[in-house]
Amino acid sequence: MPEGPELHLASLFVNETCRGLVFGGCVEKSSVSRNPEVPFESSAYHISACARGKELRLTLTPAPGAQPPQEPLALVFRFGMSGSFQLAPAHALPPHAHLRFYTAPPAPRLALCFVDIRRFGHWDPGGEWQPGRGPCVLLEYEQFRGVGVGLMHPGCPSRENVLRNLSDKAFDRPICEALLDQRFFNGIGNYLRAEILYRLKIPPFEKARAVLEALQQHRLSPELTLSQKIRAKLQNPDLLELCHLVPKEVVQLGGKGYGPEHGEEDFAAFRAWLRCYGVPGMSSLRDRHGRTIWFQGDPGPMAPKGSKSRKKKSQATQQGPEDGPKDPPPPSKAPPRTRRAQRHLTKTATQQPEATGLQQAPTVPEKGRKKGQQTTSGGLSSACSLGREEDATEWLFREDGIAVWGCGNGRGREGGLAWGCQPTISPVLPPGLRRPQKIKADASPGESGTASAS
Repeated sequence: MPEGPELHLASLFVNETCRGLVFGGCVEKSSVSRNPEVPFESSAYHISACARGKELRLTLTPAPGAQPPQEPLALVFRFGMSGSFQLAPAHALPPHAHLRFYTAPPAPRLALCFVDIRRFGHWDPGGEWQPGRGPCVLLEYEQFRGVGVGLMHPGCPSRENVLRNLSDKAFDRPICEALLDQRFFNGIGNYLRAEILYRLKIPPFEKARAVLEALQQHRLSPELTLSQKIRAKLQNPDLLELCHLVPKEVVQLGGKGYGPEHGEEDFAAFRAWLRCYGVPGMSSLRDRHGRTIWFQGDPGPMAPKGSKSRKKKSQATQQGPEDGPKDPPPPSKAPPRTRRAQRHLTKTATQQPEATGLQQAPTVPEKGRKKGQQTTSGGLSSACSLGREEDATEWLFREDGIAVWGCGNGRGREGGLAWGCQPTISPVLPPGLRRPQKIKADASPGESGTASAS
């Protein structure tokens, strides 16, 4: 999900690529988007952008003399799960381009596109930042931290900062959840919170107020010189400082964004930068809102009850050297269906040596057999291994011990000899039995039965 650094990079991208371009005509919205239409049309206008936290403002400014006369229009974008801006030829628009701004002729026609694969992004004509969002962690650090007086962003209520509002109930929650509250941490998202807490070795489910109150009490010694204080701050930044510094590191990586859809080079640089989020060896839990938090060590006292942390394994350790290929599944015990297989089975059975022993298994009826398959109850028995294991052939027996047919598997089925009789082994199939058939046995154990095909 795009976070503060991605929105800031998107604004840089728009300003760099649209510098010198002249746009013209209507703003075009895709038919599937549920966002509002953009009521703007001009023969010539320019586009610029700026970002604040998890929002981006796009400003459309008509050129002098453009027709019809228009006032500048601002649009505020929130990127949702997959929003981004791309510049593409007008005849080759990228998929999922839900809002399009076209350049004016005579130059080759281009389109600045708001691309949103998952369609959770949103835009609002009017240009006002969303009410309730706090100062940007990237661009408004002093206001975000809550130090000084009169430093708040215009239009932002004074309550929306951190250190002056620790009594807010938002800080009764775990620190990992409080960091996603955009009233106080505008621009911090899922991967940033994991990286910040990891660097400070703070358990993610520690109470937020307990973590942040320590920052109010921590003061550098007045005896230190200014350069010593600066050095100490750089070497040991606190949580609020890292909320500013860590997003800056991402911006300094450059690129357009950090999902696989933005190019392998950008994504590889971002993955190399990550220390905790999704990194092999780290653990993860879901917070109360269902979002995954990555961490190392103890999750903290406010971890969800009954939940178990999951540790991500590296690709090298997901299958160790002892994890060879699994044994193939045992051959099917069902009778062969083709005539060629049946003839081969008959030939194999006639070549078997006489058995020297008989293994019996307890009679356990098999459940869930399909219609038409043999069962181990009702007078038929199975599970006999004849001779050596590698030469073994399975047989079904009647109560009187006569072998009726074999399946050549070598492993006994569940079941056993009916009524405990001791059969005489006959490795030859009865004459006239050309294919596997359902065999009927006598109803009583004292009489010798006759096999009949059904």
